[in-house]
Amino acid sequence: MNDSPVRGWRRLTVHAWFVAVLAVAAALVIVCAVVATLMLDRTARLSDQLIDRLSPARIEAAQLENALLSQETGVRGYLLTGRSDFLDPYTEGVRAEQSSVERIAALLQEHPELVAEVNAVRTEAASWRRAYAQPAIAAKRADAAVSETGNEGGKQTFDAIRSRLDRLSAELTRARAAEQADLRAAQRIRDWAFLSMVVLFLLAGLAMATLLRRAVGRPLDELRVASRHIATGDFDHPIPERGPADIRELSRDVDLMRKKMVHALQESHENQGRLRAQAADLDAQAVELRRSNAELEQFAYVASHDLQEPLRKIATFCQLLQKRYGSVLDERGAQYIHFAVDGATRMQVLINDLLSFSRVGRMYDDRKPVELDDVVGKALDDLSAAVEESGARVERPAGLPTVMGDRTMLGLLWQNLLGNAVKFRRAGETPEIRVTCERGDDDDDWLFAVEDNGIGVEPEFAEKIFVIFQRLHNRETYGGTGIGLAMCRKIVENHGGRIWLDTAYTGGTRIRFTLPVSGPGTVHQESDS
Repeated sequence: MNDSPVRGWRRLTVHAWFVAVLAVAAALVIVCAVVATLMLDRTARLSDQLIDRLSPARIEAAQLENALLSQETGVRGYLLTGRSDFLDPYTEGVRAEQSSVERIAALLQEHPELVAEVNAVRTEAASWRRAYAQPAIAAKRADAAVSETGNEGGKQTFDAIRSRLDRLSAELTRARAAEQADLRAAQRIRDWAFLSMVVLFLLAGLAMATLLRRAVGRPLDELRVASRHIATGDFDHPIPERGPADIRELSRDVDLMRKKMVHALQESHENQGRLRAQAADLDAQAVELRRSNAELEQFAYVASHDLQEPLRKIATFCQLLQKRYGSVLDERGAQYIHFAVDGATRMQVLINDLLSFSRVGRMYDDRKPVELDDVVGKALDDLSAAVEESGARVERPAGLPTVMGDRTMLGLLWQNLLGNAVKFRRAGETPEIRVTCERGDDDDDWLFAVEDNGIGVEPEFAEKIFVIFQRLHNRETYGGTGIGLAMCRKIVENHGGRIWLDTAYTGGTRIRFTLPVSGPGTVHQESDS
């Protein structure tokens, strides 16, 4: 039960801690501010009461006393001398008394007991005037003598007025002293409120600094020290979790990152071991590949020399047999000799095509600027006999671009594509061949196309036609070894492009391929027959 508040405080974040401290400080400051405001208002009212009410009332009380004394002195002087001018102080005193009483009553509205004292003084003064002053003045005017008894009665009555005035003065003094005591008490409370506000501000600042140090600074220092240990390579050093909730969460995240780093480091070491093993395997494979390539080079040499020589002998001697003993052999014997010669010849063509295919990218890789106009022209010259025999019409751009590549390989590419367009023609139709060139979509490639009105290729064979030795027709209908388009793909990919069958074209066959752009250039179309 005692740990619940502690756990509750530990769940607070740095922001919540600061908000809590600021809320408490703000509440206390508001209380002090309210008290100070109330005390300021009270001191203002008490000061106004003292300055604007009680002090003027004391002055008016003194003037009231002077007015009454003037009345008494005037009456006595008139009675002694009989001179009427001695009555002027009396008359002025009456008027001054009335004015002073009215002003005192207005000033002491909040003190009804003092107003009652003033009214009592006015009542006794009026009684003195009725009972003594006015009759004495009237008797003197009538030249009648004023009795000693009347004088004594007037003196006693006026002594009572003096007692009332003394009591009023004492009450005013007491009231003023009470107001001053209240004012001093309010000022003390006001001063204490303002002093408490200052102290609260200082304590709030001290609490914030202490909180910042204990709740933020110290946990972050520990986190920084632990992080430095990890940075030096001590990945097993734990990350302490102290402080408010968000800093503890940060510590957990850093510790989780440490654990992931340890795990990643372990995996890295394991991967390095595997990579070293794979590198050793690759080195062994590279050695084996170099050995295999050397064997292939040797095989190519043997194929180009040793294998072709027996084939030439077979073909030559079969032809000699046919020439010398053709009259002796029957029709079947002559057919057998023809089959042997044709097989030997096709074997020679196949070997030559295989040699050319194996040399793509290995023997022919002399990259230089190549003008495709010359390459296409040379390919058409090499195919001139087939073009003339078929009556084919070839439409080609007026200016093909210049690309970086191997001239021999690019010549083989165009010769195979144009040769296929002539070879795979429809029976009874004149071949129409069109070569196009334009910039690719990304403007980094030239997009070429060779299209014809021939027999076409079904979409399901779009990939098969580029595989070596894959034929779609028998040798009797269309000759060849099935290497041409496979060689075209190898040449194009060796130059950084790609080649494909345009299956959207239905008027025959359209082969598209790309080659990287080596410089600016434009293309113009023209037609050749």
